[in-house]
Amino acid sequence: MPVSDARALQNHCICMSKQEDELRKTFRTLWEQHVAWTRMVIISIAGSLPDEELTTKRLLRNPGDMANVMKLYYGNENAAHFEKLFTEYLVIAVQLVKAAKAGNNRAATEAERRWYANADEIASFLHSINPFWPEEVLRAMLHEHLALTKNEAVFRLTKDYASDIATFDKIEQQALEMADAFSDGIVMQFPTYFQC
Repeated sequence: MPVSDARALQNHCICMSKQEDELRKTFRTLWEQHVAWTRMVIISIAGSLPDEELTTKRLLRNPGDMANVMKLYYGNENAAHFEKLFTEYLVIAVQLVKAAKAGNNRAATEAERRWYANADEIASFLHSINPFWPEEVLRAMLHEHLALTKNEAVFRLTKDYASDIATFDKIEQQALEMADAFSDGIVMQFPTYFQC
């Protein structure tokens, strides 16, 4: 680890600025909203509920909310690209759940393939704008998130509610880890923004 990175990490351990605390709270809130609204969409699709369109619309607001945070550090163009990729991720997720509910295995398999390819693209893009977001680490986190979300949907569709709920507990914990990874990368890349 370079000396400057070691110093930044050491200073971080000593204190946390108000700016860093706000960034961490913001990303944690956004990732909590992401998994909560994803869950609500899964429940709506599985149960053929009349709120499916509205819950999906609210879920699709999440990428823009995250992009607004990214814009502060990476500019409009990078934020817009992130929003596009993350919106695609959510749209594919909805397609996957609908295909699984319909019993269309071919469409579900194709959606899942595109879902993982999209996750890889997100990891690659994020690493390209921040070297403190290692691509392989982000890819592993996103793949874990996709696997957990798929399990959540399968359990909901098969009415295994106990497993569905237990899986969401894991999803929530993992989402907070991703939120912290996002914050960690930004703090490491822009240490002067977060000095105590």
